[in-house]
Amino acid sequence: MSRKAKVTGRVLSQRALAENVFDLKIQTDLADEAGAGQFVGVYPKDKSTLLPRPISICEVNREEKSLRLVYRIAGKGTKEFSSYQEGDEVEILGVLGNGYDLTRASGKRTVLLGGGIGIPPMLETARELHEQGEKVTVILGYRDAQLFLKDEFEAYADVLVATEDGSVGTKGNVLDAMREHQVEAEVIMACGPMPMLRAIKAYAEEKNCDAYISLEERMACGVGACLGCVCKTTKKDAHSHVNNARICTDGPVFDAREVEI
Repeated sequence: MSRKAKVTGRVLSQRALAENVFDLKIQTDLADEAGAGQFVGVYPKDKSTLLPRPISICEVNREEKSLRLVYRIAGKGTKEFSSYQEGDEVEILGVLGNGYDLTRASGKRTVLLGGGIGIPPMLETARELHEQGEKVTVILGYRDAQLFLKDEFEAYADVLVATEDGSVGTKGNVLDAMREHQVEAEVIMACGPMPMLRAIKAYAEEKNCDAYISLEERMACGVGACLGCVCKTTKKDAHSHVNNARICTDGPVFDAREVEI
């Protein structure tokens, strides 16, 4: 359950994973209720700086009460985050969003698809499914050979890779790799750029499989300044003729059949 409460966390560690991609671990009681696919808003110390959108949770450690956030530098706010060191305090808003309903993968051929900076939230998803005894395949899409987090996914699932430049694995995107390796899915869970999610929606409709996609990229609230980000759904009503779902509360994870993207 999402709750919009600002708390103060403490940085446990920070390291670079790839060019402009950082791995930040924050100790916070929010870990008690966080799950796969949820996200947090992180406040820069420079109050004049806003983030373009919140940051998805990469991993949850309830024993040490920590959240792991793997993010890409996209502007002044995330550039500031990359300078945080152990012991620094940071303000967080969360946890937010509905996350993935992992019960939908129970006993089914499940494929997790992560593209670019949409890869990190799929790690917690893979870990939780592994702990539930589910066998899953993960397909990760990168720009080039900087395969951040790939080795960690391999502890939980069979992993395939696609790269835009063809330097590793399949040349192309995650669906290209899925077709090349003849991977069949009954359930898809995915996070990545919007062109990828639109292609997954079309693929799921063609193959008649369930697909649950995170529209995290469509959120623009940054540090909690609500901009009313919505997506259209297929649920119609007599007055507006379309239902606008709030991404940060009704999502960010939606059934791909029920959203118009």
